[in-house]
Amino acid sequence: MMILIAAIAVCAAVPCLLFCWNLLLYREPPPAEHSYEVSVLIPARNEESGIADAVRSVLASRNLEFELIVMDDSSTDRTAAIVRELAAGDPRVRLETAPPLPVGWNGKQHACQCLALLARYERLCFLDADVRVAPDAIARMAAFMDQTGAALVSGFPRELTGTFLERLLLPLIHFVLLAYLPLDASRRHATQPGLAAGCGQFLLVQATAWKAAGGHAAIRATMHDGLLLPQSLRRAGYRTDLADLTHLASCRMYTTAAQVWNGLAKNATEGMAAPARILPFSVLLFFGEVLPAFLLLAAFFLAPLSPYRWVLAACVTTSYLPRLLAAKRFRQSWMSVLLHPIGVAVLLALQWYALIRKWSGHAVTWRNRAYS
Repeated sequence: MMILIAAIAVCAAVPCLLFCWNLLLYREPPPAEHSYEVSVLIPARNEESGIADAVRSVLASRNLEFELIVMDDSSTDRTAAIVRELAAGDPRVRLETAPPLPVGWNGKQHACQCLALLARYERLCFLDADVRVAPDAIARMAAFMDQTGAALVSGFPRELTGTFLERLLLPLIHFVLLAYLPLDASRRHATQPGLAAGCGQFLLVQATAWKAAGGHAAIRATMHDGLLLPQSLRRAGYRTDLADLTHLASCRMYTTAAQVWNGLAKNATEGMAAPARILPFSVLLFFGEVLPAFLLLAAFFLAPLSPYRWVLAACVTTSYLPRLLAAKRFRQSWMSVLLHPIGVAVLLALQWYALIRKWSGHAVTWRNRAYS
């Protein structure tokens, strides 16, 4: 029992300490002191419900000389018509149509590759169609790129949540990022691929570095460009970095429980659910975040556990502290904080589901496309 309690204490304390340290390092990008030239690139497939808001948010940008290219990726709704209407009223907006999807390509990566080849400026800002940016967001990220000397910078927008599963799982994105990625080491060893991280919702990259790293063609089959594009640039010898976009951008990724489950599962095996990562992550998360709360509850009913109540209470407090800090800093759901052990347990179940599905050869379906 002593060994178990010690293991729980370590698995809870180390992520908590790293999270608190990373929280000091993970800052907003600096103010933009002058104007920047940027090609803003949005891949869009069946985005009629939100593409107009996405485009308008970019058009309101300040300190930015830009072109906005939207790539209609075989949409079957009014996405193209809406963008065409907006383009008619503003010459900075351009609608393009993606060529047929080649074999072996993911739809988004193919659209991004085509977009980048059409871009005019040296800085390329890849935005998901469900992201809304503040007027100074893109310019400030360009300033952050200059400040850090990074060829690619990325940031995590504020994730808007509505349904129960959204509120339960999506806030864990920040928790996993900051509790398990040594951000200081990632910056000191800024070309080490194993320390790369990013968010595919917002990626700003230098076109020269993007081409040298092979562009999106280097990650053509992936669904996890937020992780693999920074890795690709680091392998080519370029620096990448992260900034906090909580107050500068927002995103409503999913709107139903099925979308949350399938959306997080679709690229899980390229991240935490990779065969080499899933076991250590499962041990760390289960012993550090799930087990302490349940053992503390059991300690009030089981005599062998009762002498460890105060130790278990300390472990529970340690596991909850990052979530409390994150909820305030990143404007997250307090319900998710309260149900933290359950949320982590569901997240682990989702990771193993994704890996087992991959091993069994099941295709992943996303945006009405099936990928082996």
